[in-house]
Amino acid sequence: MSLIPLAPTFTAPQIDWVPLLPVIIVLGGAVVGVLIEAFAPVRNRRTINIVWSLLVVAAALVLASGQWIRTFAEATVIGEYVNDTWTVALQIITALLGLLALLVIADRSELKDGAFAAQPSDRPGSGEESLSLAKGYQRSEFFPLVLFSIGGMMLFPATDSLLTMFVALEVMSLPLYILVASSRRRRNISQEAGIKYFILGSFSSAFFLMGSALLYGFSGGSLRLGAIAAAVPAVSGMDWILLAGVFMVMVGLLFKVAAFPFHEWTPDVYTGAPTPITGFMAAGVKVAAFGALLRFYISVAGHLKWDFALIFALLAAATVIFGTLGGLVQGNIKRLLAYSSVAHAGFLLIGVLALVPTSAGSTAFYLLTYGIATIGAFAVVGLVRAQSPEGAIGGEANEVSQWAGLGRRSPALAFAMLIFLLSFAGIPLTAGFVGKFVVFAAGIQGGLGWLVGISLGASVITAAVYFRVVQVMFFREPAEGVTVVRSEGTAGVAIAITTALTILLGIFPAPVIDFLNQITVLIP
Repeated sequence: MSLIPLAPTFTAPQIDWVPLLPVIIVLGGAVVGVLIEAFAPVRNRRTINIVWSLLVVAAALVLASGQWIRTFAEATVIGEYVNDTWTVALQIITALLGLLALLVIADRSELKDGAFAAQPSDRPGSGEESLSLAKGYQRSEFFPLVLFSIGGMMLFPATDSLLTMFVALEVMSLPLYILVASSRRRRNISQEAGIKYFILGSFSSAFFLMGSALLYGFSGGSLRLGAIAAAVPAVSGMDWILLAGVFMVMVGLLFKVAAFPFHEWTPDVYTGAPTPITGFMAAGVKVAAFGALLRFYISVAGHLKWDFALIFALLAAATVIFGTLGGLVQGNIKRLLAYSSVAHAGFLLIGVLALVPTSAGSTAFYLLTYGIATIGAFAVVGLVRAQSPEGAIGGEANEVSQWAGLGRRSPALAFAMLIFLLSFAGIPLTAGFVGKFVVFAAGIQGGLGWLVGISLGASVITAAVYFRVVQVMFFREPAEGVTVVRSEGTAGVAIAITTALTILLGIFPAPVIDFLNQITVLIP
C-alpha cells in the first residue's frame, strides 16, 4: 500500500492595501526615480526626476488625505502597520512638507548652480570635480533619495513593532547621510557633516536595537508595542530589563529629535549639509521622530510614569535651555536655526509628556507650523549669496552680519524671513504662537506647569535672538559683497506658500486645530 502525500495547503493573507497606498506610492516612486536616473537621457534626467518626484508626493498627499474619513470611522491594524488618525495626520503633514521641500531642492540660481555637487563621488578640490563643474554635469539621484527618506518618514510613526520601526528609521536616515555629504560648496565641511551624522546616527540606532532586544526578552518574545505594554503589569521580577529597554529606545528616538544631551550633532550637520536638505531634514525628521516617540511613549513608556516622567521632563527642560543659550551666541544663520531647532524639540516634548487627550493633536499642529516655517526659512537662506568685487556670485552668505540691509536689497525676501522668525519666536498672529499656545496648554493640563514656565522664559530669550536678525535685516545699511540671486522660481513658490500658511495658520487656526484634535492613538 503506497501513501500519497497530501498537497500542502496555503491560505493567502487578506491585506487591505488601501491604507498602505501613500507609503507604497512614495517608495515605489523612489524605485522608479532610480530607474529614471539609470536609463533616461542625460540631458533630461533632472527635469524628469523633478516632475516625477513632485507628482509622486502630491499623489501621496491626496491619498493620505482621502484616508482621514475612513480611518476616523474605524482605526485598523494591518500586520504591524497601525492605520489610525495619528498615522494619517502625520502622513498628510509629511507629504505636505515633502512637497514644499522638493520645490526648494529642485531650485537653481541664474548660474544653474544647484545646491548639490555635480558628482558627489568627486574628491573635493580634485581635477575630476573641476571637470564635472566645467562640463556643467549634474547628477540628480538625490531626488529618489529624498523620496526614499519621505517613505521612511511616513512609515516610522505608523508601526506597532520595534523591528519595523527600526527598518523605517533606517530607510529614513540612510538617504539623509548621503544627502548631507553632497553639498556643492564647502565640500570638506559637507562630507565631515555626513560622517558625523552617520557615526552618531549609528550609535543611536545601536541604543534603539539594544533597547528593543531587552524589551523583546521582557515581553516574552514579542516586539509589538501592544504586547510589551500588556506585559508591564503582568511580568514581575524583571523591572530592570524593562526600565533599561525603555530608556535605550527613548535614547534612540531622542537623538533623532535633537533633544539634550543628544543634540550636539545638530549645529555641525545643519551647517555642512546643502541648505535645502537642512530645511527638509529639520522639518521632516522632526515630524517622523516625534510621531514614533509619542506612539512609543503613550503605548509603553507612559506606563512607567513614576519611574521616567521626571527624568524626561528634566531632559525637556535642559533641551529648551541649551537650545536657547546656544542660539544666543551664534553668528551663523544656519547654526542659529540649528539651536532654534533644539529649543523647539524641548517645546514639543511638553506635548509628548503631557499625556492628555489633546496631546497628539497639539503636537501635530506644532510640528506642522514649525515644519512650514523651517522649510521657508532655509529656502530664504539659500538665496542670500556672497558676491566678489568683480560681480561673481559665490556661495551662501551665512553670517548674520552679511544679512545687513536685506530689507532694502530684497524687501519681499526679508518680509518672508521676518514672518518665519516671528513664528519661531511665538509672536501673536503667526502660526508659531498658536502652536506654542496649544502645546503649553496641554502641558499645564498634564501637570507640567513648571516646565511650561521654563519654556515661556526661554521663549522670551529666543525672541531676542530672532529680533537680532530682524534688526540686522531692516535697520542697518546693506552689507557689501552680498546679493540675492535670481533663481528658476521653485524656491520662490515654496517661500510664498510657506509665508502665506504661516500667516493663515496664525490668524485662522481653528479649522486645523479642530481637525487635529480628533486624533486618537490606537494601542493594539
